[in-house]
Amino acid sequence: MIDLPFMLSLIALGGIVGFTAGLLGVGGGGLMVPILTSLFLWQKMPLEQVVHLALGTSMASIVVTSFSSLRAHHKNQGVDWAVVQSMAPGILLGAFAATFLAAFANALFLASFFALFMFCTAIQMLVGATPNPSRQLPGRAQLFGVGSIIGGISALASIGGGSLSVPFLHWHNVPIKRAIGTSAALGFPIAVSGTLGYIINGWQHTSATPLSFGFIYLPAVIIISALSVFTAPLGVKFAYYLPVPIIKRVFALLLFLLSAKMLFSVVS
Repeated sequence: MIDLPFMLSLIALGGIVGFTAGLLGVGGGGLMVPILTSLFLWQKMPLEQVVHLALGTSMASIVVTSFSSLRAHHKNQGVDWAVVQSMAPGILLGAFAATFLAAFANALFLASFFALFMFCTAIQMLVGATPNPSRQLPGRAQLFGVGSIIGGISALASIGGGSLSVPFLHWHNVPIKRAIGTSAALGFPIAVSGTLGYIINGWQHTSATPLSFGFIYLPAVIIISALSVFTAPLGVKFAYYLPVPIIKRVFALLLFLLSAKMLFSVVS
């Protein structure tokens, strides 16, 4: 039985995650993983599996969140579907393969990887170096390769890929708001493939945590998804309303805070 404070925490998390996903083109994993880690520790779930459960649960929740976000961005003509078509196969492959590595890594390694990755991405976004005006997106083969890398890192850190794909696309002179919309669409195949991998690799640990399915805690997925599907379109509206510099600063600040929170939760 889920206690009321825990349920209310998940409801609040779902609402915030959906809004953030729509606003910044991220799946919400960067927000969910550190918070779910803290919540699962609070619920006294197995310490050696708490980060794995946070990663898998986050990835499964991103399936619904990213789909809702991509639909809203598509309605605003903010998705470059040619880029999605080129990168999606690599993303599927990379995300699925990375879950096998995550299954055998310990909690401290995963937390450290997550924190370092988010911190470096935040620095890159905050510096805001201007790309060469003549730089264009690479061809299909290169986009497949980049997609594999983004998918792999995203599954390992359980993020929707926006913190990688948004800077990559923008660095190649894709307007920031279109980069956010395209990233939202790329988050869906990452989430589907990553979820499948976390189910398979965590299957032997299912009995250790009631109501779990592999490395996925079902009650959290259901509650977070139910709220995020309504708040993601609201975030999309704000994304097309706010000035670009503000979006970049919010993106970078969020990543800074989350990287510190994740590392502190596990180390403490």
